[in-house]
This record gives sequence, structure tokens and C-alpha cells, in this order.
Amino acid sequence: MKNIIPPVKGTRDFYPEQMAMRTWLYNTVRAVSESFGYQEWDAPFLETLQLYAAKSGEELVKKQSYVFTDRGGDEITLRPELTPSLARLIAARQSELAFPARWWSFGPFWRYERPGRGRSREFFQWNIDMLGVNSPEADAELVAIAASFLKAVGLTPAQARICVNNRRFMDLEFDALGIPPEKKSEVSGLVDRREKMEPGPWETNALEIGLTPQQLDGLKSLLADGERWRKSDELVRLFAALESLGLKEYTQFDPNIVRGLLYYTGTVFEAFDITGGVRRAILGGGRYDNLLRDVGGEPLSGVGFAMGDVVITLILQELGLIPPLPVTPAAVLVTIFSPELLPASFSLAADLRRAGINVTCYPESAKLPRQFKFADRMGMRAVLVVGPDEAATGKVTLKNLAKGTQETILRSEVIVSVKRILESA
Repeated sequence: MKNIIPPVKGTRDFYPEQMAMRTWLYNTVRAVSESFGYQEWDAPFLETLQLYAAKSGEELVKKQSYVFTDRGGDEITLRPELTPSLARLIAARQSELAFPARWWSFGPFWRYERPGRGRSREFFQWNIDMLGVNSPEADAELVAIAASFLKAVGLTPAQARICVNNRRFMDLEFDALGIPPEKKSEVSGLVDRREKMEPGPWETNALEIGLTPQQLDGLKSLLADGERWRKSDELVRLFAALESLGLKEYTQFDPNIVRGLLYYTGTVFEAFDITGGVRRAILGGGRYDNLLRDVGGEPLSGVGFAMGDVVITLILQELGLIPPLPVTPAAVLVTIFSPELLPASFSLAADLRRAGINVTCYPESAKLPRQFKFADRMGMRAVLVVGPDEAATGKVTLKNLAKGTQETILRSEVIVSVKRILESA
């Protein structure tokens, strides 16, 4: 075998079949985002390390980012997340923008992590945010967008669920347990680890960080109470809004959701695949109140979430929810009968394209069975032949590959006949 140079570890090749799947996911994300009135935007794939040092955690900056020094001596990184870029763009034109701003993006990101199933070093991510408004109803809109996406890709409430909590509500509950302010971050981390640990070691960890046995019992009671959200005015309003939006069936209160990132200040939520024994996170986000503080802008509240493409694609493949996707964007092949008749075939193809039909011309004169076989392998629906007899009589032979039928028609009837075949797909 040839010694073919492999791709960079943790990256993926996108052959046309995989690219069609990625494009389908992107188009679904676009349709859902735009259905709520969100505008598409993007930022450079390269940013200064300084931007992430200001907005991101130390682990992300020092251990997970791809960093290099450019020829000018500046430290540059391939973007590991989008929120710092969002802050930079908003701060640069904060006085000119109309708020609330509803923005979404879908693009590549890079993190130096251990590759594995559901995890790669290069991935695509959907980011969507509402900026400049602070209300439970705004939070509900982002949860509703997430639920609308799950519904759009065919996931039912029995297969995927969005778990919702509120950091301010949890802070008040921590206060009621007598947990001092300086311990709240550690306790939040403890809650975040609960599902990843066995009960015994988790309880030992709780005592090691300074919780008393009474506080631990109170914390366990809090995390098991699925109805305590009714004490929170914010959560009551959020779930009422979701009820009005018709998407509450995809959501539930879960006090175990705290989100590990430090900048979440209110509503937090995560969507999970619940078809297996272990929950797999699909997306996550929440409310943040300090978006522009570290990049020089005026204070601005926001709410948003992010979803990587790797896990959701795996889940949809496993459940058979990715629809049949065309192998080629051109469902029609115009054959080349002979070098002498090539101009006639090219002219026919041009007429079809002017009528809005995607067409492939075979690139050379070859035996017709070979050209038909190519069309079949590419999943095309129609093949057109302009041979000597057809050229002499102003006709075209049309082969319907889906039905296995063939007819010779007038050249003037080709466009209508081809469109009929394509519309019957």
C-alpha cells in the first residue's frame, strides 16, 4: 500500500457524503435560528491570545488552545470558543447596534483535547445569543430555540430533554444551607461532578471541601427535589413562557445543572440524549451578565448556548434520524454521444441550467452504458441523450432512472419533462 500522509490527529475528513451531512445540519441550524429572527454572523478563526486570557478560564487558555507566535511577535490562537469574539464585536459597535441583538453562528473551532468517540480537536459549533435584555422570558426563548432544534431533527421528548436550573436560585438555596460565599464555587463544582462520580466518593469529596454532615444532607435533599423551582419567580416565569411557546414538554427542572463556566449568573440549561443508560450532553448555555466587562465595553447582559456537531451527529446516526441526502446536487446527466455531438449536449445542458435545473455533463465521449452507470452511482434521477437520430429530428431521449423508463421527446418538451421527474422525487 502507498504511504499516504494521514490527517492531523483529532481532525476529520469530509468526503462528499459527510459534507452533505454537515451541510444538512448547518441548514437545519440556520432554519431554526432564522425562524426566531436571529441574524447570522462570524468572527476570525484566528484571535489574539490576549482576548481569551481576558474572557476564558485558565485551563482553556493554557492547556486546550492552539497557540503560536506570528512573525510580528504576537501570540495568536485558533479560536477555542466564540464568546470572547462576540464580546469584542459587540463592544466595538455597542453604541451603533439595535438591542436586543439576536445573533447566531456556525463554524469551526479547535481545542487540544484527547480525541475519542464524540470528541475531536477540530469541530463545528452552533452559537446563538440574545444580547441586551435580562428577563426569564428571554431565557425561555433560547431554551425554546434549543427545543425547536431537537424537534426539527426528529428527536422526541422521550429521546432528548433540556434540563433547566438557575444560578441565583441555587445561591439562595446555598445561603439557606449556611454555605459561606467563598465556598459556593467549590460546592457548584461538587454538584457539577455528581453524575460523574459514585455516591460514596462524592459524599467524601463534599466533606473534604468543608461541608458539614448536616449541610451535605441538605444539599442531597435540594438536588433530589424536582419541584423546588416553584420557589423561584424567575423559573416560574421561564416555564410559563415555555408553556406558551408550546415546547415545555422538552424541558424539566434539574437542580443538578449548574454549568461549570464561571460567567453564568442566572438561568442555566443543558440538553441531553436520554436514549441510553448514560446521558450525553448535546448543548448547553445560560445567562451571563458580564459579557463586555473584560474587553472594554459597557455592561451588557446576554443569554445563549452552544452546540458542537460531533455528538449530535453521532446521536442522529445511531437513531437513524438523518434523512436520505443526495450524493450530488445535480440530479440530471447530459451524456456526450460523440465528439461531433458535444456542442449539442452542452447547449442542452445550458438550457436546463437557465431553467434552474442543476445538470452534470459527462466530461468526455464514452460508451453510453458507462455514462448510465456513472449516473446511477451518483444517485441521479434522469439521463438525457442527444444522438445522431435525436439531433437530426430535434428530439432528446430521456431516461427516468427512478422508474427505469425511457422515451424520446421533442427538445422543446425537455425542461417540463425533467422538472416533472425531479418533482416526483
